[in-house]
Amino acid sequence: MAPRSCISVRSGLVSHPRLPLNRLPGKAFLFLLLWARCSLVWPKSYRLGVNISDPRINDRIRVPEVRLVGALGEQVGVVKIEDALRMAQQADLDLVEVSPQSSPPVAKLMDFGKFKYEAAQKIREARKNQVNTVLKTVRFGLKIDGHDYGTKKAQIEKFLKAGDKVKVMVVFRGREQSRPEMGIKLLQKLAEEVTEFGAVESTPSIDGRNMVMVIGPLRNKAEAKADAKKAADKAAKAEAKAVTTEEVVIEAAIKTGEK
Repeated sequence: MAPRSCISVRSGLVSHPRLPLNRLPGKAFLFLLLWARCSLVWPKSYRLGVNISDPRINDRIRVPEVRLVGALGEQVGVVKIEDALRMAQQADLDLVEVSPQSSPPVAKLMDFGKFKYEAAQKIREARKNQVNTVLKTVRFGLKIDGHDYGTKKAQIEKFLKAGDKVKVMVVFRGREQSRPEMGIKLLQKLAEEVTEFGAVESTPSIDGRNMVMVIGPLRNKAEAKADAKKAADKAAKAEAKAVTTEEVVIEAAIKTGEK
């Protein structure tokens, strides 16, 4: 029978004669209970901080044999797991199970830490370069004047050049709601004038008290971003060339004056 001052094995915890319960603070005792319980219940991989989504490596590979791939991608063949682990240890590499569904499973010799780092770098780079198309909204009044119409059309063209979609909205006021054909006429005119930059993806339709139409860009956002960068680089080179030419002219003038 376990002493009263000890944690019993029957409760799922480890008995220890040097841990009297009456001397432990309340929070420390609860922490000890939690630690002991988890150390018995939780999987070893979780307690060691191993991500269960990672492939099995080294001694976590529990199969009698594997189809081994060398560090340079060469096919070694089917070998016993003990031999594969020995080869990994001799090469100072990890044995990584890359295809557990195969029969036998395929394992490769690699530096697993370096592999994870490079994979994380690729994911970060992909997220950095990822561009999402944004839906911009431009509102028109049914009785919009020519100047405002030109300003809003230029704004729509700018959005389309940048690779964004545009939701064009005609706002009806009062009795204008009885003239939907006027809204359709306005939107059709706009669509014809921006065909160089975009195409209609959603034809004019009634949305509450408004009429909407969606125009999509002819190029995606990534292409538009790349073209904008090329144009900026070209302008910077032209400016640098102009500055250099001006410096040469000034220097020649100075030399002529000295003569």
